[in-house]
Amino acid sequence: MQISKDDLPDQSVTKMTSDMANFSGLGPAIESKSHDYEALLEKLKNELAQFGLTANQSKVFLFLEKYGPSTATQVSKTLKVPRTETYHLLTHLQNKGIVSATFEHPIKFSALPLDKAIGVLINTEKERVKTLENQEKGLVDLWNAIPNFKIDQNASKEGKFQMLQGTNQLTGKINEMITNTKNEIQILGTEKDFMKFYHSGFFELIIDSKVEAKMITSSTKKTTYIFDKKLINSVKKMPNKIKENLCLIIKDDSELLLFMKNVSESPQSVVAMWTDSTSMIYTMKLLFSYIWSNSRHIEQ
Repeated sequence: MQISKDDLPDQSVTKMTSDMANFSGLGPAIESKSHDYEALLEKLKNELAQFGLTANQSKVFLFLEKYGPSTATQVSKTLKVPRTETYHLLTHLQNKGIVSATFEHPIKFSALPLDKAIGVLINTEKERVKTLENQEKGLVDLWNAIPNFKIDQNASKEGKFQMLQGTNQLTGKINEMITNTKNEIQILGTEKDFMKFYHSGFFELIIDSKVEAKMITSSTKKTTYIFDKKLINSVKKMPNKIKENLCLIIKDDSELLLFMKNVSESPQSVVAMWTDSTSMIYTMKLLFSYIWSNSRHIEQ
């Protein structure tokens, strides 16, 4: 008779659990290595959060990916997650298409390779966005069918602000600002900020929009390749006396996006404030104009 791992005596299961626990930092592994693994695992969990996985879902998926087919009991005991919750996590991961189960008893669960799993999650998100886009017109029509009950629609516009967190939200807002710019877009930031803008495709948007652009950056010669020939005359080198802790985008005289610098480099921790406050926009435009007048055009 074949004996499954679930049928092993508690002592054997405990030993097996201890051996496997090094991955999750829960066992008595060599301390330095354990800390390294924990740091890598934490970074992976933060990255997978961008693809819609919770911390525990990521933990279970990564465990299965590293250790191969395992039963729910093994996952539960190794990761010290309650058995009932473990089954829920495994079910959610199966529904997402990145974990599969066998027909044998006890059931064993296995994970897709990380690269293929990310591809599945991305495709799922694309389909979700397509569905939302298809529903957009219907929702707008429904909303427009409801009467407007605003008492004074001609009331003077008050300044508003909005806090945005995470790369996705900020990318969407910057795309919207550049696309809707009528006259001029002004950008000030560090070399690292401009590298992120470059990889996000913002410069192509500016070129396509054909609006006037002014950009001030601390970029060095090694990164000036990011500026297209059509933009290079719109770029100036930030004076050394200006501290590299400013990043802002001004659209015309109507919108301002001011980044709040964070110690953490996690994409989900990036925070910025958007506002249409005329006084704040005016103040930041004065600051930008002062730095611009004291800066020199960048050399490629």
